[in-house]
Amino acid sequence: MLEESQLNSHPAARHLRPVERELLESMLAASGSRSAVRPPLASALVEDMNDGGMGSIRFLSSEDQIGRTAQVIAQGEYVDEEGVVVSVVVNADQNGELFEVDFWKVDFSPLKRYPKASDIKIDAITAD
Repeated sequence: MLEESQLNSHPAARHLRPVERELLESMLAASGSRSAVRPPLASALVEDMNDGGMGSIRFLSSEDQIGRTAQVIAQGEYVDEEGVVVSVVVNADQNGELFEVDFWKVDFSPLKRYPKASDIKIDAITAD
């Protein structure tokens, strides 16, 4: 699907913000998943997820969103400015396309500040 067409069919679609792209590049590189990910981050389109302001995003795909399954390809955590642990998980779908970046703050409150790549302690991913 053409990028313009995707933007028109998803009114909330946007490109990654620089801080989101930096965080993703860092997490993917540390997990060894960077080269296997599609689409390239520079052209990826995303939409904000309804997560109470925690910062999660979903990648738009030319494939039907229904039926996509997620697999963790990078994960980490950090402690935010309020001292609350925030989990960050990068998921890809069954076709190797980026699916979502899921933030989960243990107290369910909104993020006060999006994390820098240097804030995240990246966990090793183990194969099942």
